Amino acid sequence: MITLKPRFEISPLDSPQEFRSSLGEWFEKVGKDYPWRRTSDPYAVLVSEVMLQQTRIASVLGKGYYTRFLQTFPNLQSLALADDTLLLKAWEGLGYYRRARMLREAAIAVLQKHNGIFPETAHELLALPGIGHYTTAALMAFSFKKPSALVDGNVSRVLARLMDDAEPIDSTHTIRKHRDWSVHLCDPIRPDRHHHAMMELGQNICMPQRTICFECPVSKFCKCSHPQSLPNRKPRANTSGIDEHAIWARDPAGRVLLNCENGSRRRGLWKLPLRTACECSDLPSIYQANYSITRYKVTLYIYNAIDAPITLQQGDEWIDETRLNSLPFAAPFKKALGKLLADF
Repeated sequence: MITLKPRFEISPLDSPQEFRSSLGEWFEKVGKDYPWRRTSDPYAVLVSEVMLQQTRIASVLGKGYYTRFLQTFPNLQSLALADDTLLLKAWEGLGYYRRARMLREAAIAVLQKHNGIFPETAHELLALPGIGHYTTAALMAFSFKKPSALVDGNVSRVLARLMDDAEPIDSTHTIRKHRDWSVHLCDPIRPDRHHHAMMELGQNICMPQRTICFECPVSKFCKCSHPQSLPNRKPRANTSGIDEHAIWARDPAGRVLLNCENGSRRRGLWKLPLRTACECSDLPSIYQANYSITRYKVTLYIYNAIDAPITLQQGDEWIDETRLNSLPFAAPFKKALGKLLADF
């Protein structure tokens, strides 16, 4: 699609009030009605912000993660007391499970250190487990209605294009610069509306691969003549390919052999037991799938070991089929398990 060249008339940094007004009026007309935009409860806001990190809005809404999580853990107390199985099951499918545990740690800290009341200063919020600059800024604006430097990927892209900033947006210098710009532009009267509007602009108008400049409410502030050329990023690490080999086994009682992960990334999640390629070399292959995790592209191979001798390893356990729906699984293994249960 051909992008119309924006007309740079006024710098948003020199005319923040006019910029805020144009942006805010647009948002009042077109802003999406997300459930987390209907509340200022800091607990609900915290859950939404942590959940939306590295997860698309469509996934969170379409599969009901946000609503279901709050139904399972309606307050700080219920989350603080949650065991790993229940917590990870509520988070199942969202990935990056460390977020769920850090959310629980933050709930515990608010209860123990602040008598169950969220602190309202950036310094105290940043001291909570797992709460960084972005989440702090979100709580300050959306819960406490205070100006803040809220910059996510959408906002950083919008700022880079507005200011024709070619520096990598993931560099330390640019991150700080964009936070400075963000707090300078923030509406001190309605910071919540302002930040929602900035994110909405990046989600629906100033998108990564497509821009709709003729519909942009702040196009006259935009200095960038080729918006789709920005933002720039630092070179990414090369992607590595790795193989995983897992076995499928059931005992005479119909129980399934599973393994509870004890590593740092997927601790507490269940999967089919992994074995070396050599250990699986004589077994028939029954399933293959590909998935990505961080900088790795994984090919998962599963082998039929129902009639093979099996030596249990650490974390392996025979699980009755009636328990399977209550256990949290890593997404690739949950998909595989569903297929194998139907076929075997």
